[in-house]
Amino acid sequence: MNYRRFGRMGWNVSEVGYGMWGMGGWSGSEDDESLASLQLSVDLGCNFFDTAWGYGAGHSEGLLGRLVRANPNTRLYTATKLPPKNFKWPSRRAFTLDDCFPPDHIEQYVEWSLRNAGLDSFDLFQFHTWEDSWTHDDRWASKVDDLRRQGLFSAIGISINRWEPWNGVEAVNSGLIDAVQVIYNIFDQNPEDALFPACRAHDVAVIARVPYDEGTLTGTLTKQSTWPAGDWRNTYFVPENLNASVDRAEALRPLIPADMNMAQMAMRFILNEPTVSTIIPGMRKAKHVRENIATSNAGPLPAALHEALRAHRWDREPTAWSQ
Repeated sequence: MNYRRFGRMGWNVSEVGYGMWGMGGWSGSEDDESLASLQLSVDLGCNFFDTAWGYGAGHSEGLLGRLVRANPNTRLYTATKLPPKNFKWPSRRAFTLDDCFPPDHIEQYVEWSLRNAGLDSFDLFQFHTWEDSWTHDDRWASKVDDLRRQGLFSAIGISINRWEPWNGVEAVNSGLIDAVQVIYNIFDQNPEDALFPACRAHDVAVIARVPYDEGTLTGTLTKQSTWPAGDWRNTYFVPENLNASVDRAEALRPLIPADMNMAQMAMRFILNEPTVSTIIPGMRKAKHVRENIATSNAGPLPAALHEALRAHRWDREPTAWSQ
């Protein structure tokens, strides 16, 4: 495992972190398997773990707390996210701070997340939705400063809506946040336009999520793919999205080198970007842990392949199904 500096916090974090959404209640998720996979990741050098209250109403946070207590002599970095008060993802332009993150709601969910995990503090708390217009309402920043002084967390961040990396640049430029979490992958390269330069200028850490485009970039989806009843992917991969996504993935196949598969190529593409502090793929199974962590050992892609993949940028706009 290789490690990178986490912005101005200076933490030495694994460049392949762990996204814990899938173990918060996805179909096929089992706690014993999740805990075994989490522990394997620690054994292989992973030290950054990202969860949220919204992942099973605190269930995933509880698993992270158990992992921390099982590894008392290993420095593990813990990150979670506060749900918006209106429980609507993604955020919409009309939502106000009072709709989503009034000060009393922030304090309540910081306390609840800590209780779920059984921890005295998290390293990073993040707003699970964000609107840059909230930057000018100093009530959230004042509450964050108060809770940070109490030692309940060390850093504050934002999680940016799908396909809207511009909707966090103002927060970065304000100097009020320490980290941003954003979708960044072979298709979603637009954080490079304005968000990443702002993060470099202000030494703000970048957490890259959705490295496989919700599964498209594993190369395993087909236009006939289905999921169990209740699985959120049934509402995300509606026909117009599934068909277009599969077509885009198929166009990548001629570029895959003989010594790697599409998923490995997708992860290593992100490793080419030095602004990224850590990538957080979902890893519910031991097989996935080993495969993802191995990409760190393999390193970034050769320059020529990386440049060829840049032509596959796919600029998308949020829709009713984009969540």
